[in-house]
Amino acid sequence: MTTETTETTERRWNKPLPNIDLDNKAFWDGLRDHQLLLWTCSTCGTQYWPKCYCIKHENEPYAQNMSWQPGSGRGKIFALNRHHWAFHPGFQDELPYIYALIELDEGPLISTTIVGKQPTDLVSAVGEPVQIVYEDYAELGFTIPRFELIDA
Repeated sequence: MTTETTETTERRWNKPLPNIDLDNKAFWDGLRDHQLLLWTCSTCGTQYWPKCYCIKHENEPYAQNMSWQPGSGRGKIFALNRHHWAFHPGFQDELPYIYALIELDEGPLISTTIVGKQPTDLVSAVGEPVQIVYEDYAELGFTIPRFELIDA
């Protein structure tokens, strides 16, 4: 189940474009529909992101036992840091921002930035619960997944 929280914007995108290819197109299409899709094994149910083979057992040729399935869009902060310097000029207007690895409830890690309420103590923020927020760039044809803190 995905969160109902959405954010639609008409902002200008001046950052590197996401690398959307045949292997991850369904993931990006899902984000555009405000759904976080995870690559899922139909044999054991293990979910992955990005797309890969199931590591728990033999895979059928060409990943025929794998498909994109909805994830919860929830997780917890696995690691984070606060950026005071933009690695690309497009992020300059967002400084400082929190870059985080989120451990999704289903298991995979996903990198993102934290939006909304910001953690003040980075050490104690590890393990805090988060949920996905969709940031739409309809004119460019993609949606970026961000995460926000939620109450436990």
